[in-house]
Amino acid sequence: MHAWWSGTLKELRECQPDRIVGQLATRLVEAHPLNRDTQLRAWRAEIAVLTESLAGAPAHWQLLLEYPLLRLRKRIDAVLLTEHAIFVLEFKVGSTAFSQVDREQVEDYALDLFDFHAASREHPIVPILIATSARDRPGQWPLFTVPVTPVQEATADSLFDIITGCVARAPAAQSPLDIGNWEAAPYRPVPTIVEAARMLYARHGVSEIAAARSDLANLTRTTDAILQTIDQARAARRHMIVFVTGIPGAGKTLCGLNAVFGPVTEAAFLTGNLPLVFVIRAALERDARQQGRNIRDAQQETESAIQPLMGFLRDNLQRSEPPHEHVVIFDEAQRAWDADFGRRKFGHAQSEAALFLDIMHRHADWAVIVALVGNGQEINTGEAGLAAWGEALTERPDWQILAPSGVIGTSDPRQCLFAVAPSRADIRDNLHLAVPVRSVRSALAAPWVEAVLAGDPDTARSIAAEAGGIPFYVTRSLLAMRVALRHYARGSRRAGLVCSAGARRLQADGIWPNFPHLDADAMAHWFLGRWPDVRASDALELPATQFACQGLELDHVGLCWGNDLIRRSDQRRWIARRFSGSRWQERRKEADIAYQTNTYRVLLTRARYETVIWVPNGDEADITRPPHEFDAIANFLLTCGAQPLPQTTHMAMADPGNTLL
Repeated sequence: MHAWWSGTLKELRECQPDRIVGQLATRLVEAHPLNRDTQLRAWRAEIAVLTESLAGAPAHWQLLLEYPLLRLRKRIDAVLLTEHAIFVLEFKVGSTAFSQVDREQVEDYALDLFDFHAASREHPIVPILIATSARDRPGQWPLFTVPVTPVQEATADSLFDIITGCVARAPAAQSPLDIGNWEAAPYRPVPTIVEAARMLYARHGVSEIAAARSDLANLTRTTDAILQTIDQARAARRHMIVFVTGIPGAGKTLCGLNAVFGPVTEAAFLTGNLPLVFVIRAALERDARQQGRNIRDAQQETESAIQPLMGFLRDNLQRSEPPHEHVVIFDEAQRAWDADFGRRKFGHAQSEAALFLDIMHRHADWAVIVALVGNGQEINTGEAGLAAWGEALTERPDWQILAPSGVIGTSDPRQCLFAVAPSRADIRDNLHLAVPVRSVRSALAAPWVEAVLAGDPDTARSIAAEAGGIPFYVTRSLLAMRVALRHYARGSRRAGLVCSAGARRLQADGIWPNFPHLDADAMAHWFLGRWPDVRASDALELPATQFACQGLELDHVGLCWGNDLIRRSDQRRWIARRFSGSRWQERRKEADIAYQTNTYRVLLTRARYETVIWVPNGDEADITRPPHEFDAIANFLLTCGAQPLPQTTHMAMADPGNTLL
């Protein structure tokens, strides 16, 4: 990613302003004439301020104008590179005030650079909001205790003093910033699912999203393998099914969306996860509205591209002709239901896998099913697992099979496609995604969660030590968790509470575990709205359950741990329970235990950054909430390497007289 103009301050002083503006203007190919004129005037004003304000600054400092940020679909007005600090400058030309929205904008730019730009992780980043017509007012110098400082506010007159003052106060780095090579360093953002859908929908294929990060080559290989299979099926007139496996947060949905919104036509992303459908559709429709597009057209496009599985089936079961789509992405294929459910729901004594294979085989020429397979994501009864796909494919020899080796011969029927691979199966290990991309803070977050839920504290502790600490914190104070989440969620980063739908006794602490996940408006408000909208996730009032948040993500998560999954000191395993009437009942069936454990796997893997786990204190007078059960949960998580929530000054002030752990 390269700036639209870059040069040293010496080059800025020697270059005619109109020449720089002209170079920037060549990038505004499709701008509306009115917007173009406004932008040109703003650039002239910005360059005038920079030239005058930085007249006394070192000539070798580098200035970059209009630096693009892919994840945010925005451009930074200016980035100023010095030996010891990076300055992110956002201009509000003619503005007389500093608004909170503008502060969040420039802070978000700075956070994005720190997280995703390889040369911006070891040096302080200072976001500066410049209201060119505002009055100067005294401010506070940043303490440089965090990589991205609080937003500094400047005017045209005070900008130079703020920049030079920050440079003088910035701590000396072990090695000075390589100013000359900063722009060439990799910028590899990892978008959320909603952000990815928005970018792909707007651009109809973005290779940077498939690449995601330079150290995650298998995500690119898997995406390429899917697209190549589609091309091969079309050219050879074949029916092909591709199984893509991956650990939670490894990018399976990202690969699927890239196929639907990329170069492939007549494709649809099908999911039984209605909340995911609601949120992505609402996000794309909001974008269309902001762009002035016809909302009805946008709705038709998004409804065609992102479809509920049940809706697709109902529309095609009674037909004899093939569906419009030649390619379908089947999300969470291991959760396809079994034949008993099919008999009850549709009157067809076939599994969902068999029905889909038959529907897509109606295409006489070619068809492709891309089956995205999660690991440990089953949270409902009646989910048949991969074994149902294997059985259906055994009876349908016309389908060519591509799959990774991990689904062959495994002992878990939910993850086992075939005991022995048939001759027509093409085994490709580039169809397995083993590296998590969701967790920006630590690539070892997902393995740590696996060890915790396996009841293996030694392995979990070893993983945490290898990672230098994992981004999971434990507190016994609900208030402290909320304060911490508000502290973490800077810029446009969003936080939210999550809990298990089975954690019924959280109601005693004011947490309602019954999120309306089948309400499209409620889902859109929670995932897309922002505070002060009390319906938004960052209001930190209504927690999303596993049914609402599976397949989606938040930047910072507050996990409210209920006593539907507990530990006992005399047992090494987790105890799964359900609340019935006025008491807890222990689950005995292995499938029920697995579903309950998977619920917490989903909840523990929703965060891109920090997860704060609140374990209630319980109540000795309430037999449904004995304190010793919650104490055992908190102690086990800490033994596994989770960290006590730091008791910073601002948290202590918000929670006087209450310990945070």
